[in-house]
Amino acid sequence: MAEDRQVEVCGGVDTHRDVHVAAVVDTAGRVLGSAPFPADVAGYEQLGDWLGSHGSVARVGIEGTGSYGAGLTRHLISIGIQVVEVNRPNRQLRRRFGKTDVTDAQAAARAALNGQATGLPKTGDGPVEAIRMLSVARRSAIKARTQAINQIHALVVTAPDQVKHPLWGLSPKARVKVCAAFRPGTAPTTIRYAKQALRSLARRYQTLTAETKELDTQIHRLCTQANPALLAARGVGTDTAAILLTAAGDNPHRMTSEASFAALCGTSPVQASSGQTVRHRLNRGGNRQANQALWRIATTRMRYDQTTIEYTQKRQTEGKTRKEIIRCLKRHIARQIYHLLTNPPPTPDRVHLRALRQQAQITLTHTAQALQTHPTLLSQLERGVRHNHHLATRYQHWLTNQPSTNTPICKP
Repeated sequence: MAEDRQVEVCGGVDTHRDVHVAAVVDTAGRVLGSAPFPADVAGYEQLGDWLGSHGSVARVGIEGTGSYGAGLTRHLISIGIQVVEVNRPNRQLRRRFGKTDVTDAQAAARAALNGQATGLPKTGDGPVEAIRMLSVARRSAIKARTQAINQIHALVVTAPDQVKHPLWGLSPKARVKVCAAFRPGTAPTTIRYAKQALRSLARRYQTLTAETKELDTQIHRLCTQANPALLAARGVGTDTAAILLTAAGDNPHRMTSEASFAALCGTSPVQASSGQTVRHRLNRGGNRQANQALWRIATTRMRYDQTTIEYTQKRQTEGKTRKEIIRCLKRHIARQIYHLLTNPPPTPDRVHLRALRQQAQITLTHTAQALQTHPTLLSQLERGVRHNHHLATRYQHWLTNQPSTNTPICKP
C-alpha cells in the first residue's frame, strides 16, 4: 500500500455548478477511477483526499478554472497541487465517441498528463481579483446609467409640452438636476406621471453616478497597491491598468514570456503574406478588453508622447497605414507592460517625496522651475492624484542631490 501511494498520477476535473466530476490516470494513461463530488468546500476537500489516495498527484487539469472551477482551483493550489487549465474537448472526437462528464474528466486528466494542457490558471486570491470584481460592478453601473440618461431623453421627446419645453435646451447633466427635483403632485394627469417617471430616472442616474465614483476610488486604490509602476506608465490610467492587471491575474509570472502576453492580448502579429507581398495583419483573437486597453495607450502616446509621434511619422514615410502603425505600437507596448507586470521597477513613495522636499525647505514653485514642469503636477504627484514614474524618479533624484540647509530656498 505504501508503494501504491508513491505512484505518480494525474487528475482531471469536469466542473459544473453543483457537481464536479473527477478522474485519475496513471503515467501510462490508464484510468484508475472516477467519481463525482459536490461543488462546495466539503466537496473540494473530499476531491483532494480522493486524488491523493491513488498516489502522488503530479498535476490536475481542470476545465473552467475561471468559472465553476474557480473555487476548486484555489483549494487545490492552497494544498500544494499544481493545477493547469484545460480547454474544452475536441468537438470532432466528441462527435465520434460521444460525451459524458466522466469522459470529459478523463480527457482533462490525459491532457494534463501528456503536456497538452500547460497553461497555469489565475490564483484569484489577491488585489487583482478584487479589482476584477469591482470592475464588473462598475461596468454594469455605467451601462445602467447610460440607459437611464437615454430613457430620460426619450421621455422628454414625447412628454407633454408643459414638461418638455423647460427641459429641451438643457444639457444632460442640467436636465438630470431639474428632473430629480420634480414634484409630480397628485392630479391624475399625464403631466404628473411624466414628471414622476423623469424624477425616478434622474435620481437613478444620480445614484449610479455616485456609485461609479466610489468604485473608481476603490479601484484606483487597489491598482496603486497592486502595481504602482504600471499605473505610473505613460498613457496608462486607472481603467486601463485595471483591465491589464485583470488580464494578467494575481500571478502574472504564469506568462512565461512577453510573447505569451502579447498573444493573450491579441497583439501578436499574424502572417498575411501572399506572393510577393510580405506583411502582417492585426490579430483578432485574445483578450479583447486587454487589446482595447493597449489600443488606448497607443493612441494616447501618438498624440502626447514625442517619441511615439516621431516613430509614427517615420513609419508613415515608409508607407505604413495607421492600422499597421498601431499594430506595431501595441506589440511594443505589450512588451513594456509585460515587464511592468512581472518585474515592476520601484516607484518613489509620494509621502517620501513630500517629506524630502519639506525637510530641505524647498517650495513646489522652485522645484517645478528646476524640473521644468508645473507646480500643480508635482502637488498631484505628492498627493497621489497623479502617477508618473518618470517624473517621480526625476523628482526624487533632484531632491536627494540638493544640499542640506536650514534656510528656505524660496519663500513658502
